[in-house]
Parts: sequence; C-alpha cells; structure tokens
Amino acid sequence: MSSELLDALDALEKQKGISREVLIEAIEAALVTAYKRNFNQAQNVRVDLNLSTGTMLVYSRKDVVEEVEDERLQISLEEAKAINPAYEIGDVVEEEVTPRNFGRIAAQTAKQVVTQRVREAERGLVFEEFVDRADDIVNGIVERMDARNLYVGLGKVEAVLPQTEQMPNESYQPHDRIKVYITKVERTTRGPQVFVSRTHPGLLRRLFETEVPEIYDGIVEIKSIAREAGDRSKISVHAHNEEIDPVGSCVGAKGARVQTIVNELSGEKIDIVEWSEEPVVFVANALSPSKVLDVQVNEEDKSTTVIVPDYQLSLAIGKRGQNARLAAKLTGWKIDIKSESDARELGIYPNPNANTELLQSSDDSDDFDFYEEKE
Repeated sequence: MSSELLDALDALEKQKGISREVLIEAIEAALVTAYKRNFNQAQNVRVDLNLSTGTMLVYSRKDVVEEVEDERLQISLEEAKAINPAYEIGDVVEEEVTPRNFGRIAAQTAKQVVTQRVREAERGLVFEEFVDRADDIVNGIVERMDARNLYVGLGKVEAVLPQTEQMPNESYQPHDRIKVYITKVERTTRGPQVFVSRTHPGLLRRLFETEVPEIYDGIVEIKSIAREAGDRSKISVHAHNEEIDPVGSCVGAKGARVQTIVNELSGEKIDIVEWSEEPVVFVANALSPSKVLDVQVNEEDKSTTVIVPDYQLSLAIGKRGQNARLAAKLTGWKIDIKSESDARELGIYPNPNANTELLQSSDDSDDFDFYEEKE
C-alpha cells in the first residue's frame, strides 16, 4: 500500500466524513476478495495492512484438528506443532501466502469493491443524518420533476415530493427554493430515501414554531391544526401564562408573523383561534370569523348544534362547507349549524340551559382570521 493511498484515506476521511477504520475495513475485505478471485484460492485468509510501513501481507488461516478433512482449511496437530510446539487442537495457524505480484492485481480488483464500500458508508452517514430529522422542516432546491414526483435537493440527498403532497395552488420550476416537511426516511438498496411534503399539517406547525418565539419557547402551545393545503387552515393555540395573548403572539405586530407564513404557503388563508377546554367556547371560536349565538353540546356522541344569526349562516358554513368542515377537524366535535330562524321554528332556541357567559367571553376573544372571506 503506497503513501498515495494513505493520503487518499486521509482525504476521504476529511471530505466525506468517513472514519479511517471504515475505509481500512473496506480495503481489507476487497483484498481478500481479490486474492481468492485471482489466485483461485478457497482457504480462509486475512489481509494485514501496516499503516506505518505501507505494506500489505496475506495470511492463510487453518484450524488445528486431529484428522484433516480439507487441507485448504485445516492442519493436523502434528504439522502445527512442527511450526510451533505451543499449538493445540482448536487453535488457528497463520502462514504468510502473499503472492509476488499481489499488489498490482489487488489494486486493480479492489478498486470497485472499495468504491462500493465507501459509497455504502456515505449512504449510512446520510441516513443517520436525516432519520432523526423526520417531522422537521428543511430548505431545499427543486432539481427536477417527472410525471408523478418532484425532486428536491437537500444537500447530500435528493428528496421526493410526491404529487399528492404538492400544493394545488403552486407551480414549481427547477432551481426554486422551497421549504418542505420531512414525512419519513427509508433505507433502500440505492441509499436513503427521503420523502417530503408541502401539504402536511406539520409544515404549518413548524412554520409557526419558526416565526413565533413564544411557541418555540413553549410559552404558547399549538393544540390542534386543521388544514386544506393551498386554500385554508385553522390553528388553535393556548397560552400557559394568563398574561400572554396566544392569538396575538401568533399574529404579530400588524400581522407580520402570520403574514410571513401566509407568503411561504402562497397565500393560504389561516384562521388562528384560542383553544378552550370548554367545548362550547372552543367550537364557537373554531367557527371564526362567524359569530355564534349558542352551542348545544351532546357529550354522548360528541356532537354539537351551533346557532348563528341568519345573515351569518353562509359565513359559518363557508364555501362548499369548508369553514364548518375545518372547525370540526380542529375541535374533534361534529358540528351541525342552524340559522337563528330555523332554530326558533324547531324550538331549540333560545335555549334556557345555554351558558351565555361562556359565549360572551368567546365573543370578546381575539380570534384572528387572516385574509377573512366575505361571504
């Protein structure tokens, strides 16, 4: 082994981040393969690399036995004691069998094996780097696309953005810089495979954690998210300190914080509402920007009947039922919306058991609808 190879090992360790021990192991395995292939040998052998002298020696390994059945793999006790009287049954006798022209042949044959082992080691490092980043947000560059997928460069690896995870209101071009959410990382025969998303609710969560220090520090908590990517989302937040306004913290001064997130999501509308352990309040908040007159709760089937002013009915339901649908996902409660006049005809409004104080406190909250739709 020449000094040039030693220098190459040092360079690979620095540039690729692969330890010298891994590379030495790859080279030794390659030399064993080269020896058996080129010299038609089937015996057990090992290769000893001396890094200080740059030499490489091949040793055959034979088990000491009473009766030899395979001369390539075994040696009798008598022959072993002739070499060294200390040998006993079960020991291993090593003998140098380095061919004269082994260095040239080994270099030629081992090159491909070493390259493969180095590639595998690199893939292992990349996998270890990204497997811990699942459920995280990363910056990437659009590299190419085909009929089904978009491929995003994340530095050492190319991530897959499936068509189903692409936002319907976005178009992508090569060299575009985008933020993506890592959904899963798999180890494959071709190396680590990273899958990312632009539609996952986790992307919205991570964006808020990035833009809102109170969320990052744990002062404000995101309780739930309901998202129809590219169109509209709802997010409920709660402050562990009563003096902190959770909605205002997410909105920021003049809407600056949420505006940054809206821009990143190409104009996706975002409703920020305050979470409450009281389903009456939480459901009323979740239907923002609609005003709510009454929320009647059925604990058994976890459903609610919501009464809204007649002129607010279309706003409460939303286009194609979107506002009500997102509110149901956000709260985990079934929501049946009725207008005030219909509720009066059915005799369910006004409700003498209604908790008007809770609803009044809900009306006074600072629930925020960014880019509020006018129905």
